[in-house]
Amino acid sequence: MATQKQTKSPGLSVKQKNRMPDQTFAFPRERKEPLNDARHVRNAIARFDQVEGVSDSEREAAWRRIKAAAKKFGVEVHERSWRELMRGGKTGS
Repeated sequence: MATQKQTKSPGLSVKQKNRMPDQTFAFPRERKEPLNDARHVRNAIARFDQVEGVSDSEREAAWRRIKAAAKKFGVEVHERSWRELMRGGKTGS
């Protein structure tokens, strides 16, 4: 019987995400964009404009959480506002 080598997935499993408290996410109500390490903070910045169904005030709060997590994990943030991350002018209400 051949054994199969297991490789670790680069992302978080559903089980891992389910264990994380809401405040660990940039968008806690939607549980989108975890901010648990530097790689995920960079990913949250890169994917910020892909989160749908959130208001501008939710984006503002998410941006504050992202900046705090970036500082905590030593991630450099060049944008001054979350609006700089929006491609195609997408904003909420």
